[in-house]
Amino acid sequence: MSEQTAYWGYPTNILLASGCSAEAVTWCGKAGRKRPLVVTDPGVRALPWFEKLTTTLRAACPDLVIFSEIHANPSLDEARTGAKFFRDGDHDSIIAIGGGSAIDAAKGIALASQNPDYLEQFEWSQAMAQYPTLADYPKADLPPLIVLPTTAGTGSELSREAVLVDSDLHIKKVITHAELLAFCVLLDPDLTVGLPPGLTAMTGMDALVHHIEALCSPLFHPMSEGIALEGIRLIARHLPKAFTDGSDLTARSGMLTASAMAAVAFQKGLGGVHALAHPIGARFGTHHGLLNAILLPYVLRANRNAIEPQMNRLARILDLDGTGFDAVESWILSLRRNLNVPHDLHAASLTEDAAEWVGQQAVADISSSETNALPLNAEQYAAIYRAAVRGRLEDVTPF
Repeated sequence: MSEQTAYWGYPTNILLASGCSAEAVTWCGKAGRKRPLVVTDPGVRALPWFEKLTTTLRAACPDLVIFSEIHANPSLDEARTGAKFFRDGDHDSIIAIGGGSAIDAAKGIALASQNPDYLEQFEWSQAMAQYPTLADYPKADLPPLIVLPTTAGTGSELSREAVLVDSDLHIKKVITHAELLAFCVLLDPDLTVGLPPGLTAMTGMDALVHHIEALCSPLFHPMSEGIALEGIRLIARHLPKAFTDGSDLTARSGMLTASAMAAVAFQKGLGGVHALAHPIGARFGTHHGLLNAILLPYVLRANRNAIEPQMNRLARILDLDGTGFDAVESWILSLRRNLNVPHDLHAASLTEDAAEWVGQQAVADISSSETNALPLNAEQYAAIYRAAVRGRLEDVTPF
């Protein structure tokens, strides 16, 4: 795959090729725009290849401007600040370069650039109630997004949602609009070669959780379900190799593909892992991928009675030893060990003190909790959290 160039038009323009990031300004031109704003985060901006890439892009756009005032868990306030920067600079498009933080911030900036109130108006629960189909969304004339992911995990490059922190409430809010789907996604494995093994593991596990939760969602969406199964197979094949040898372009390309696929898969829904991870990350600043990686087996065991059919299919797809839930759980635990993922949340400096609050916030995160395989209450989410803090998977009884 390292020598493969692929163009896909589903669900938007997607180009997979080594070096394709250099075409970002060209794709702005294809969207009829000339003054893009580059949105990234300070960590990506400091990487050696970033200056080289932006120098290349400036050959086509001499006035290229960069905005990087965002954190690992970007906030609504940062999106508003970026939107003002966008308007003051008379920009007409956005090139997002980075992981989920930069991409989500870029989406928030795009939305707020047209109207700062859009960040509240299109909060997920309100938007779903008012706009049940994509055709129902009011036209917003959002600036087109050209997205260059530098991690293979969040799937934000192909979603219509952005996850942003409400700093006053210490919770994450999901913002959505039909026009937030990127105009073009450039999957350049060269941009992920320098990703450290730890981040490769955490972001890769994030993508895995997206696919598994989509597979287990009770909603009827066979197209997404099929994509989820193939996405999991790609991750099983490529993540260990990308972790062991970060310069393996075949593995890097495979993971970028699987990550992008995840955003299409989770149109079917997410679940309890994300319902727990969102509030924990918002309050404590813990890396989202790390939380997902640790929480996954605990939530799956809680959901066991509702997901046996999906686990049987997955065990067959992955050609695992054994069948059903036990085989999949064993594979996940083995994968986590090989990727040096901690088994407990205590390793992420979390304690049981927050259990009740976490349980309440998990239920309130309806963008994830409503499509968990089972409807869980605050007490059940709190129990899962406590077990994960202790690292005692055996304490989780299937509900």
